[in-house]
Amino acid sequence: MPEHTQSTPPESPISPTASFYDLSDAEEGEYSTIMHSTSGKGVKLLFSKSKVYVHPTPSSKDNIPGFIALIEQKDPSTRRLSSASSTSIKAASYLLAWLPESSLGSAYDAYQTVDLSDSASPPRQTFLVPPPPTTTRNHSIGTYAFAVPVSEIYSLLIRPPSIGWWYGSIVINARAGNSLPAMFFHDDECQSTILQKKKRVRESFDPFGDDGSTFWGGDEVLRWLKKYVVVEKSGADPSVFLIEPSAEDRLGFGGKPITPTSPKSPSTKSAPGQNGGMGAASQSGGKDASMDPLTKALKQARWSFLEKMSQVTTFTRRTAQDIAENPKIPPQVRRLMKNPEVQTLQDEFDSARVYLARWAMGMAEQSEKGRSQRIFTAQDVLEMEESDVGDFEVLDMEAGNMSLQDKRKPVSMAEWKGFFDGSGRLKVTVDEVKERIFLGGLDPSDGVRKDAWLFLLGFYAWDSSADERKKVLHSKRDEFVKLKGAWWERMVDGTGTVEENDWWKEQKGRIEKDVHRTDRQIPLFEGEDIPHPDPDSPFAEVGTNVHLEQMKDMLLTYNEYNRDLGYVQGMSDLLAPIYAVEQDDAIAFWGFVGFMQRMERNFLRDQSGMRTQLLTLDHLVQLMDPALYLHLQRADSTNFFFFFRMLLVWYKREFDWTDVLRLWESLWTDFLSSNFHLFIALAILEKHKDVIMEHLKHFDEVLKYVNELSNSIDLPSTLLRAQRLFRRFQRTVEAIDRKQSFPAPTVRQRKPPPSDSGAKSAATKGKATTATSNDASTPGASEVEAKVISPELRNLLSRKVEKLDKKTVVEHGGGVG
Repeated sequence: MPEHTQSTPPESPISPTASFYDLSDAEEGEYSTIMHSTSGKGVKLLFSKSKVYVHPTPSSKDNIPGFIALIEQKDPSTRRLSSASSTSIKAASYLLAWLPESSLGSAYDAYQTVDLSDSASPPRQTFLVPPPPTTTRNHSIGTYAFAVPVSEIYSLLIRPPSIGWWYGSIVINARAGNSLPAMFFHDDECQSTILQKKKRVRESFDPFGDDGSTFWGGDEVLRWLKKYVVVEKSGADPSVFLIEPSAEDRLGFGGKPITPTSPKSPSTKSAPGQNGGMGAASQSGGKDASMDPLTKALKQARWSFLEKMSQVTTFTRRTAQDIAENPKIPPQVRRLMKNPEVQTLQDEFDSARVYLARWAMGMAEQSEKGRSQRIFTAQDVLEMEESDVGDFEVLDMEAGNMSLQDKRKPVSMAEWKGFFDGSGRLKVTVDEVKERIFLGGLDPSDGVRKDAWLFLLGFYAWDSSADERKKVLHSKRDEFVKLKGAWWERMVDGTGTVEENDWWKEQKGRIEKDVHRTDRQIPLFEGEDIPHPDPDSPFAEVGTNVHLEQMKDMLLTYNEYNRDLGYVQGMSDLLAPIYAVEQDDAIAFWGFVGFMQRMERNFLRDQSGMRTQLLTLDHLVQLMDPALYLHLQRADSTNFFFFFRMLLVWYKREFDWTDVLRLWESLWTDFLSSNFHLFIALAILEKHKDVIMEHLKHFDEVLKYVNELSNSIDLPSTLLRAQRLFRRFQRTVEAIDRKQSFPAPTVRQRKPPPSDSGAKSAATKGKATTATSNDASTPGASEVEAKVISPELRNLLSRKVEKLDKKTVVEHGGGVG
């Protein structure tokens, strides 16, 4: 690609206000060509697409967002055209432009409005915009900004999104032989593309195009170009589209092009030889930026193909890899399986199943939202019906002075203060307070969290008075200062063993890196406005801010406080919300210490605590949803590794910031169980059960699908579902316990004749962890045996927080204590 000049374009007049461009058709009259920009008028904006980026460097931080646009100028009949572009004088009236967002000024609104106009034709309201800088066949003007007359474009290189290339791109090849910078379509950021995709799904229930590929922003660019000029897909390279090709162009670029398309304007004639160049593929009305005929043929029956994916396993990635590496397979077959095109199809095959699963889940969520809106007034009744609890739960919910609807409202500061008497002691029970917080959360706007969290995290005792809490606060501040001073002096003076000093240096570097990438989207942690205090830090040139430095000091202090465990990656994620709410380093530190007492097990060096939780989740799913468990077993997914990150930092990456605060304060109450976070995991699985069972057949598919749920999970419905699942779990355990408590058959009861199988069952029964007194051959006994309640499951009924003793932390931690 030729080097682009970085010169600054000639300064143009200041852009007028947006209202200048909002002219009616009657008022518009003639408008200037791009050459007459000094007249004060603009050029007509026919089409625009936002969030089209230029990637100047490999670093994503240097990406430049902009608009790609199709612009019409007055027919430049007096303008000299090159011989190469003389095939269509009309094409010179149209400009294909890319402009950075930062250069648009007040014209940005016009580009945005045209982008969001959902129409197949230009908007009825005509928008005139300032003439963009031009790029001709001789030179380019401006830094990555251009407006090329369509007559000067030889071809477009189109690369639709794929597994290996997430963003689709378009490269303009000029007739002069040079190429302009690639334009990358960030469709996940472009609102018009997102809305168009949703509309396609809503209208046709089909997220795919005619050729099996998914819709993307480049399709719209080609569609609009085809309205005004001839666009033909090359027969030699299906990713190349020729613009106003001559007969020589067609011949030189692979003979018969695949999909020639004429502009729809009746006044525009087809280029010579156009009709003769139409192949069979073009007759089918294929999609604009489509794929080659072989791939298209493989994807013609996309829905039947996707529906039967669960039955087709011989062409998955792992099977293909086995074939490619198996020495017993003929070399011709092994070479075929290693062909890049075949491997691409394998990737698309596997990814399509995950895509379909996500699409199906999106449709289900839309339907569920619609239902919930229609029955909103009966939601509480529905909860009780779905929970299958019956009159008992109705009475339980109405036992207090508040209705269930009121209990689900956030606790305000006024209500919180009403829980205490004049001396600052609780005048209601602790369970009443915890129930309110568990069901309704704390008001995020009036500062009640700052007080309530200190009780939930164990900083204050629930039975303390206001005077006692003041003493605790002073004592904890002094202790924090001593702990902080201890590591600070040791670090400055260099005292301690070589092993300790090396460990501290390593811990300090780890904390430094983690803090600088923790929750930087939160205003409190945004930006760097002070010099970094450590010139040797990798962030010394970047700088820091006071809150980041406070976070580092608190984590280093915890490293001093709990030297048996030390700092482990992920702890910064747990500290950040507490500090953001309290904004006092000493108080936030001790709140974090209280949180870590229950979370220590997550950070043990041998990961024994995480394994125990995943094992408990395994037992829970097996008991509560055997069908789902068997499916996950067939998919090699019963290790539940896809929940590792969620359990490690309590869904910090799965919900947005405000939802995380709401979730954590509910979990801290231990109102139903000290391990209620496992029922959140079960609720997420139950929500997506149908999609997982129907579409996801392998571990990598389940892992990818669950990981991509991040920031898309609805917290209120998840909490409600988790509560219902806990109640059902509680009743199931009680029912199994009652069933196992039945007396053994008496002599008057008829027993079946003894058999080998019965003897074996009895022997197996005797070895069960919760053996029953029933004979193994008694009707229903096998079912009870299949639902043995493990100790891990029984612990889920406990509200007592499991805390590790010092010996366990010393044995399994990673510190030097």
